[in-house]
Amino acid sequence: MQIKNLMSEDLITVDKDQNLSDALKLFRKHNVSRLPVTNHKDLVGIISERDIANKLGSSKSENMPASRFHISSVMVKDVITVPETMQLADVAKIMLEKGIGSVPVMRDDEMVGIVSKADFVTLAVGIAFDKITVKEIMSKEVIVADPADRLVHARRKMLDNNVGRLPVVDDDKLVGMITSKDLMRAFIDFRKNVPEKYQKSQIKEVLVEDIMSSNPCYVSKEMSISEVSNIMMETGFNGLPVLEDGGLVGIITQTDILRLIEKLES
Repeated sequence: MQIKNLMSEDLITVDKDQNLSDALKLFRKHNVSRLPVTNHKDLVGIISERDIANKLGSSKSENMPASRFHISSVMVKDVITVPETMQLADVAKIMLEKGIGSVPVMRDDEMVGIVSKADFVTLAVGIAFDKITVKEIMSKEVIVADPADRLVHARRKMLDNNVGRLPVVDDDKLVGMITSKDLMRAFIDFRKNVPEKYQKSQIKEVLVEDIMSSNPCYVSKEMSISEVSNIMMETGFNGLPVLEDGGLVGIITQTDILRLIEKLES
C-alpha cells in the first residue's frame, strides 16, 4: 500500500510568524499534537506539543509567556518528508529510524497530506493483530516518575530518555500518568498565573502529582494488539501502561505498534 492511501489530506498548518498561543489553539481545536509550519504556503518546519513543552520548560526561556514566542523559534526546521507513492513499510522505517511522530507527504514540491503514528495504529486491527498479544511487543523497561518529583525533573527525564510520557508510580503502584501535553499545559498555566518575579523560585515547587492524570487507563499483557489499537483510537492515548497483578510490567505505545506493522509489511 502506498502512503497516500493512509495519509490525512485535511492539512492543519500554522504560519512561522504566528506565536505559540496560535499553535495551542489549533492543537485544542483539531485535537492534534503536531502541526506543519508554513511560510507563504511552503513547508518550512514542524512543531509538536513536545517541542513546546521542552522550550517553555527551559531555563533559557524563563519568564516569557507563550505569546512572546514565534513558531519559527520553536519549530523543527529540518523536516523529513516522503513522496505520496512511498510504500507503508518504507515510511514506517523512516519514522522509526528518525524517531519522529509524523511526516508530511509530498507530491512533487507540494505538501498534500501528513501521516502520523496514530494513522498506522488504525491498521493494527483484524485477524492478524488478534493473534498478537501485548507482551510480545511491549517495552519492558519503563521510565517512571514519582508523584513527589518536581515537574522540571520530569521534563528532564522525558528529554534524556526521548519519551513522551511517564507512568507515575508510588510504592510500586501505578497512580497516574504524565505526558508532554500535560507538561506543555502546566508550563503555560504557570506562566499565566504566577507573577514573573516569582516564577524562577516557584516553578521548583510544582510537583508531578499536581498535574498528572489520576486513575490512568491501562491494559494487560495478554490483550491483543487489535484491542489495544481500538483503545488508542477511542481515547486518543499514545501509550498505555501494562499491569499484571496490580504491578507495572511494561508500556505499549504507538511506536511499538508502528514497529510491528513495519516488520509485518516488510
